[in-house]
Amino acid sequence: MRLMRLGVLAALACGVIGAALGQQRQPPTVDDVISQVLDAGQKKPVPAPRPSSQTLVIGARIGVHDDRTRFVVELSEPAPMRTFTLTNPNRVVIDMPSVRWHLEGPPRPTGNGAVRSVRYGEFRQGNSRFVIDLGQPVVVGEPMVLPPDKGTAYRVVIDLFPTSQAKFDRSAGWPADLRARDIAALMAALPKNPPPPQSRIKRVIVIDPGHGGPDPGALSADGVQEKDLTLAMSLQLRRLLLSRGYTVYMTRDRDVAVELPTRSQIARSYRADLMISIHADSHRDPANKGLSIYTLSEKGSDAEARALAAKENEADKRSGVDRSGGDSDVASILLALAQRDTMNKSSRFAERVVAEAGDETDILPHKPHRDAAFVVLKAPDVPSVLIEMGYLSNPDEARRMQTDGWRVRVARAIAAAVDRQFAPAPDGRPATVRGAE
Repeated sequence: MRLMRLGVLAALACGVIGAALGQQRQPPTVDDVISQVLDAGQKKPVPAPRPSSQTLVIGARIGVHDDRTRFVVELSEPAPMRTFTLTNPNRVVIDMPSVRWHLEGPPRPTGNGAVRSVRYGEFRQGNSRFVIDLGQPVVVGEPMVLPPDKGTAYRVVIDLFPTSQAKFDRSAGWPADLRARDIAALMAALPKNPPPPQSRIKRVIVIDPGHGGPDPGALSADGVQEKDLTLAMSLQLRRLLLSRGYTVYMTRDRDVAVELPTRSQIARSYRADLMISIHADSHRDPANKGLSIYTLSEKGSDAEARALAAKENEADKRSGVDRSGGDSDVASILLALAQRDTMNKSSRFAERVVAEAGDETDILPHKPHRDAAFVVLKAPDVPSVLIEMGYLSNPDEARRMQTDGWRVRVARAIAAAVDRQFAPAPDGRPATVRGAE
């Protein structure tokens, strides 16, 4: 009986390979072999056991065929994957439990398929994902898991079939159960018991490293990602502020995505006296360089500031977040901006950062203090700024931002501005601590 089974398998393999050789003169590609295995009756997925903490993503690639674009993920062991689509812009999200990434970088599209670009990373604790930007609307096939074969890893095959935009729109949207899970995760991330007002004796600073997880932010010419630089700088600034006696919290302290409204919610939950969001810029002109700092405005100081705010406000979409319904809090938040004191405090701190940092790094020569409608700055009762450390599109500045020495000097300048912000008033009285008034 065993010999019969082996004979059947051998015949099947010969038939598949023979058919492939008969149809094309070139050797079959890996995608061709995958298609042949699926067409030969292996369409039933391999049962996926619960992934362990050692599950590795070791490969990802894109194949283009006449009737589909194929996305293949290679894993050390099978892991359950779930797909859904989002609009504005069109995206495919591949959701999975937390994995370890062993990729050299995202797979590069061929240029003639449905995939425009691919990002990946930890979306939040316990949850990783791929986000596929689409060049055309698609229908997503059910993920198929293929077992290892002749030294290969487990492979998850996801086919993307062309469709109309109308059909794509009808099927797109964040699954209700995932949205409930993510809202619960967001609430869990917020502080449960912030210090009561009467115990507040230290200034509370919230540092917000920009981007993270599947959203890398800007990229330098040599592939350095903004999300890594902002985290490194934020950790340096945290160490320095802690050493000066401040209470410091961070919106993220590792490579994970944090939704934009949640960042300002964290600052409000901790009753922060100041929120500092750290970013790095990019520009089509590689000669552009210098630190700049933004405070909140509904309009923006100029066209370039408005464009930057629009780009940064897309961060949630790059992480695979559905914000198509809009922000229900925007109207009330903008009304709350009538609290001019908060905006004035933000502007005073921004001017102090420019003055202190000018001795340590290049400053944007034309109006380094700007204003724009950044979502992350919209906490109505927390003075907030967004610092663009420099331009990753400028090779010299990108190299400087990667050095410890530069980060230490700029962190000292920002910390000096924090000290000036909360220095005692001219009459000798200490400035009021939020929550103690």
